[in-house]
Amino acid sequence: MTFVRRHTTVLSLVAAFMLGIVVPASRGESPGRPNILWLSCEDISPHLGCYGDPHAITPHLDQLAREGVRYTHAFTTAGVCAPCRSGIITGVYQTTLGTHHMRCTATLPDFIKPFPVALRQAGYYCTNKSKTDYQFRHPRNTWDKGKGKAAHWRSRPKKDQPFFAVFNFTGCHESGIANTGKYRTVTSGLSSDQRQDATTLTTFPPYYPDTPVAREDWKRNYELITAMDAWAGHLIAQLKKDGLYEETIIFFWSDHGIGLPRGKRWLYDSGTHVPLIVRIPEKYRKAGALAPGQARPGTVSDRLISSIDFGPTVLHLAGLDIPDHVQGRPFLGPRPAAPRDYVYGGRDRMDERYDIIRMVRDRRFQYIRNYEPLKTFHQYINTAEKGATMRELRKLHDAGRLRPAAERYFAPSKPVEELYDCKADPHELKNLADDPKFADVLKRMRAAHLAWVRQTRDLGLVPEPIIAAREKQLGSSYAILRQQDGDNYNARLGSIAVQASSGLKALPDLIGALEDADAAIRYWGATGIGNTAATGRRARGTIPRELVDSAREKLLASLKDKSAAVRIASARALCNLDQPGPALPVLISDLRNGAQWERLQAAIVLDELDEQARPVLEQMRVGLEYQPGFNSDGKYRVRVINRALNELEGTDRRVK
Repeated sequence: MTFVRRHTTVLSLVAAFMLGIVVPASRGESPGRPNILWLSCEDISPHLGCYGDPHAITPHLDQLAREGVRYTHAFTTAGVCAPCRSGIITGVYQTTLGTHHMRCTATLPDFIKPFPVALRQAGYYCTNKSKTDYQFRHPRNTWDKGKGKAAHWRSRPKKDQPFFAVFNFTGCHESGIANTGKYRTVTSGLSSDQRQDATTLTTFPPYYPDTPVAREDWKRNYELITAMDAWAGHLIAQLKKDGLYEETIIFFWSDHGIGLPRGKRWLYDSGTHVPLIVRIPEKYRKAGALAPGQARPGTVSDRLISSIDFGPTVLHLAGLDIPDHVQGRPFLGPRPAAPRDYVYGGRDRMDERYDIIRMVRDRRFQYIRNYEPLKTFHQYINTAEKGATMRELRKLHDAGRLRPAAERYFAPSKPVEELYDCKADPHELKNLADDPKFADVLKRMRAAHLAWVRQTRDLGLVPEPIIAAREKQLGSSYAILRQQDGDNYNARLGSIAVQASSGLKALPDLIGALEDADAAIRYWGATGIGNTAATGRRARGTIPRELVDSAREKLLASLKDKSAAVRIASARALCNLDQPGPALPVLISDLRNGAQWERLQAAIVLDELDEQARPVLEQMRVGLEYQPGFNSDGKYRVRVINRALNELEGTDRRVK
């Protein structure tokens, strides 16, 4: 994969811009610097009229699409807001930055900054109303106005100053579906003609229970989108009133897919495929300087777009250099980058639950690699469980009344690899990974995934406690996989992570990895042994006695490892080898005395052990003690331990 580097040498151009000089274009005179407006929203898939949805009521965005370009293959790098938005504002994958876990605060190197910093330095007035959920401490000079009513282009001191303005609609967030009060407030302005009939919605997915409860959520999604469309129309009307509509490039996009189960947080199209519309005014199209033949009104483009491309595209349209570290590619402008062959995405810790999953998507096929296949699809995540559709799924699953497409997500494990033909199977229900007819596609997509992991330095393969420790040593998460001999180390890390879910054939290498000098390699060795043992138990298979003895001996030694992540993974492996005696005290010790994410990981293993954890049930209650804090592991650890205790004691004490 080749990343875009500097597309133009524009230091003189930037200086001219800042002095207000009009710079000639290659053909004719430059129309000057464009204003740029971002209309972003949360938690919606392309359920818009312009995307062919038969139920959508979205007249303003449909009109924007008629006047601009509608992209049919735009994808975000994560199925959840904060990791994705960290990539949008920097042009760098969240898995490269160390912002991949939901609710973390990474330290970035000094040279990586939000791209509006460069716009401001070039003379742009930059505002953001009101989402700055980036998972790192962004510089104070990122925005001229970063919140409140003043975060508007109308606040710029000089009316001829170009602006970059971001407005974000929060009303279609998953909470707008789950919370009846919020839903009613957001949609209070809709007319009766703008309301939906839940019973007639033909787009209802087959992986939900077809019940009035679930259909009500699906209906709410449409009505929230209609309210969002009115909001977008209001801002567009303000542009027109101010005489700026033909001076402003408008982007509309969503941060990820629909805020319902199997959508938000997931890497299927339902979680990462988003609407993207860009309107470039005629003066810039005619001048040929910004969009030569790329943005004719009504254009529909199937070009693959990643959300990390949004920022570099803005910089390119503003005539600015794209920093060398940026991984995104400009898809519009005088010299757009070559089209992508693939887009990529990742899922990591979602609040209190880890699940390392990676995605590669081309125009037709979707490849998914599950690095933790022994975890069920629908792990119990407190926030997601608040939704009515999720509660309905669990209720009908428990009653044995779910239809097959929905029931599969309650399987105790996931396939290691998934492959879908998204053209023939838009809901991604038929896994083709084992189909010989698609062996070449699987091989190609797998290779693209592994290359991306190496080239982007995927921090998701490093346990979070190890990231926290190394970030303190090196000054940033970004630096962790960029040390001396980094290429060789990244290859080794990627290889052992793959072997951890490769079954019995990988067991000798996994046992050997326990003696590696690097803690992350040792972690995957222990994790892989635990996976192999658990798979054998589930399938009532056998592991050769000599391998069991060798693994047990090394795992017992690893219970004293300097790295808590390795200790915890080794304890889990021993329990899966039916040796909980020496392992449980180690888990309780790390639950009690570990650092932030170590305590969470110990809690997760104790929850996973079910009946094996019963001997330490009373000791597990130490996990219910925490210091409240928004970004603390405290509430997450409490949720996990409370869930474990509920299951062991047969109670149902919910935690906020």
